[in-house]
Amino acid sequence: MDCALGEDWLSSSLYNMNEKPFQISRRSFMRTCTVLAAAAGVPPWFMERELSAAPAGLRPLGPNDRPGVALVGCGGMGRGDAGNASRFGDILAVCDVDKSHAEAAAKQFSKDGKVPTQYSDFRKMLERDDIQVVVNGTPDHWHTLVNLGATLAGKDVYGEKPLTLSVDEGKRLVKAVQKRKTVLQTGTQQRSDERFRLACELVRNGRIGKLKEITVWLPAGLREGPFKPEAVPGGLDWGFWLGQAPWAEYTPKRCHVFFRYWYDYSGGTITDWGAHHNDIALWATGMPGPVAVEAKPLADIIPGGYTAFSEYEIKFTYKTGVIHNVRSTKADNIFGGVEDPAGQRNGIRLEGTDGWIWVNRGTLQGSDPDLVKKPLSDSAERLYKSDDHMGNFFDCIRSRKQPICDVVTGHQSAMISHLGVIALQTGLKLRWDPKRERFTGNGAREGNKYLAREMRKPYDYSFVGA
Repeated sequence: MDCALGEDWLSSSLYNMNEKPFQISRRSFMRTCTVLAAAAGVPPWFMERELSAAPAGLRPLGPNDRPGVALVGCGGMGRGDAGNASRFGDILAVCDVDKSHAEAAAKQFSKDGKVPTQYSDFRKMLERDDIQVVVNGTPDHWHTLVNLGATLAGKDVYGEKPLTLSVDEGKRLVKAVQKRKTVLQTGTQQRSDERFRLACELVRNGRIGKLKEITVWLPAGLREGPFKPEAVPGGLDWGFWLGQAPWAEYTPKRCHVFFRYWYDYSGGTITDWGAHHNDIALWATGMPGPVAVEAKPLADIIPGGYTAFSEYEIKFTYKTGVIHNVRSTKADNIFGGVEDPAGQRNGIRLEGTDGWIWVNRGTLQGSDPDLVKKPLSDSAERLYKSDDHMGNFFDCIRSRKQPICDVVTGHQSAMISHLGVIALQTGLKLRWDPKRERFTGNGAREGNKYLAREMRKPYDYSFVGA
């Protein structure tokens, strides 16, 4: 929770206010705006606009209008997502290669004496006609195959971020989702946070002048090791968990929450937190991606330990000349010698010719308070509005419209993080063609080798019939 009254409370308040007609004076309305604005961390003018334009809310769901939902990947994030989805659908099945995780999820989502069916192979679960929605909370290296399998089976998908493990996976997934007309929502939920949307609207409408530089601060990753192999716990199918990744001996430091610090399964905090903040950076620019990238690690990898870089600096350049920096924090919370203006651990600074705006999950502020407090004009550019990320997904399942973080958006936000990882892996200054989605010029041959990863059989695309 970012503040005493969080995003979920705000969203439900907006819906509740629209459940039935009511009379309210202008003075009372403005008091309501002020209270809600303070709770959400946005200016009163923005909340007034939001309330004035608030829709009647999601159509109430009847007993026959709740889709069947299946959860794949029953760790903490997956169960959290499924709990959120259970507001709109019924959890009929859970799947995990770790039996203890599947059992915990089945117990959590049992309701009225009905217990979700447990699976260890998601492909078998996808054969069920009573399941219309798949929530994918697996580790990163399983995201694409689960999403592709669900898409080919005719299911709609809520897929955790980053959407993919590689650029090539993203291209394949976009093609499949668009062909099948799947509703796919990427779990980069900051696009459904009013603070981030307002920050991007202000930048898009020239509030800070011409955008010159973006700086994204991300938490440093773990730098530990070496780790000794251990016996695989009972109930865990280790080979299935490894999936497409190269074979490796089991250690608890590879599995579950620690997977994100290994290059074989993720990209470190660049693809973890970076999937959120770099997505907002792209939203602010309005462009599909940069044209150049270079990077350097700030800490060596320990032999036998985690293989994703823990501390780093990355520089992206856009065709407009905008510079997009990504900097990891350090153990003492000093940000590469530069402290962020709000004293926060991570966030985004958007700097233009006329000032800067800083935004993260708890703060929205500017170099001059009027940059945020002054209302935008009625003719200003507006961005896609969502106040409830999971609600937006289910609303789009009914309408068949595109959600706020559709497959193309998810691909682009994952791709920019992948480009940063590739620059760190190669140590090269690389030119990028965002239209062709390939490197060009010096170093292109080496860089393009990283756009796809070799997939260990049988866990390649044929595993899901793609």
